[in-house]
Amino acid sequence: MSRKKMITLQTIADDLGLTIHTVSKALRGLPGMSETTRKTVIERARELGYRTKEQEAGMYAERIPWSNAKPRRFAMLIIGDSIFHRQQLEGVQFRLNELGHTLYPLLIPTSLSEGADFHEWLERNGLFYADGLFLTAAIPEWMESSLLKLQIPKVLVNYPPDLAEVDSVIWDVEYAVHRSMEELYRCGHSRILYVGSIEPLRGFRLRWKAFVAAAERLGLSGLADPGEHVTIEAEDRAVWMEKLREKLTSGQYTAVISAIPGMAEWVYVAAGFLNLGIPKHFSLVGMENEDNPYFPDMTRPYLLVREAGERAAELMLRRIANPLLPYEHVRLRGGFYQGNTLHVRKS
Repeated sequence: MSRKKMITLQTIADDLGLTIHTVSKALRGLPGMSETTRKTVIERARELGYRTKEQEAGMYAERIPWSNAKPRRFAMLIIGDSIFHRQQLEGVQFRLNELGHTLYPLLIPTSLSEGADFHEWLERNGLFYADGLFLTAAIPEWMESSLLKLQIPKVLVNYPPDLAEVDSVIWDVEYAVHRSMEELYRCGHSRILYVGSIEPLRGFRLRWKAFVAAAERLGLSGLADPGEHVTIEAEDRAVWMEKLREKLTSGQYTAVISAIPGMAEWVYVAAGFLNLGIPKHFSLVGMENEDNPYFPDMTRPYLLVREAGERAAELMLRRIANPLLPYEHVRLRGGFYQGNTLHVRKS
């Protein structure tokens, strides 16, 4: 009978063509290498199932079962098939697979209605027999409310509703807005245009709320009125683009925050139509969920969507192993990519 090969630092070093010393420093977060090398080492270690003593101790301290645990099967409800949804799915799935569990994603039909129709769909897809349920961002609030009442372990990958008794994790869009405003202000911008819907999703409302709060904190007057920004929904793209072009040609703004993923490229389109250069004529910060291949150097805060999925998996296993622990809400804050679309204004 063959024995499973033990994974060591030497295994990882040989696999990547690095020294044991470099691998060890990368896994312990020590300096002395590029971030690309560090990321490569960490990802390969995870693929091979290697954990440092510190990582094992950290999981033990957080009461997350990882060894000899009963394999479980979880469900994840998704509405839509965008990169945004796939990132959440990949994060949860990767972490659960690492820890010996499985995940089956369910795409929610857009035609599903509230009441008996929804309950029948849940039963038909075996949701009541899952070991746990992951609720992703962008699920309609009526549906989220119904799902939160189910008597099975749940983790919300979103900001939680008021009074909700559920573990949750989110990439902190409020912090991302505050950080973006801070960077623009530091570069001399005080007339900032907000581009993005402020309804109907909870995350949209929180982005706008953070924008208003940041403007007040920085002493920037005249920015709190939604009517002075491009906050209408973009269902009618022609109307939305006309509103955006009107604001960009008004001469009122020196910078734009594109607050909703996918909107920044339309800001680029409008700027090109008007023969306006970015950042020559106005600076742009785009709140995108990942690098845009067409505009790779766009200035943006890092939104940790995939990482939120990984953390959601850990919260789920922690909840199952420790059902009486207090509920937790985790906010993941990323860094800020300076890019080349942020112009420093001369005072």
